[in-house]
Amino acid sequence: MRKEYDFSKGKRGAVVASPGKTRITIMLDDDVIEYFRARAEAQGTGYQTMINSALRAAIAETTRRSSDDRPVTVGVLREVLREELSPSRANRSSANPSPKRTAAAKPVSAA
Repeated sequence: MRKEYDFSKGKRGAVVASPGKTRITIMLDDDVIEYFRARAEAQGTGYQTMINSALRAAIAETTRRSSDDRPVTVGVLREVLREELSPSRANRSSANPSPKRTAAAKPVSAA
């Protein structure tokens, strides 16, 4: 062993950087980590790789959804009702009225 080592050109962290990857610190619930660790051990892969795959799948699912697939929340429902009940929509429907039912057009019930 040497008496002294020169660390003036040394760098902290991983020796070889992984291209396309960024090292971060993230706080996850213990049960989430245990789930991925158990699954990864059973499949023989790394749990961080499995978490990355799950996040990629969530991104892909989100980008596949169209605006019609958004969940029905109170805000969305109010928006739809306002749109359907707006005065401009009522004016359009009165300009092109649908055919009115007459006595002859009533459906006959099977008795």
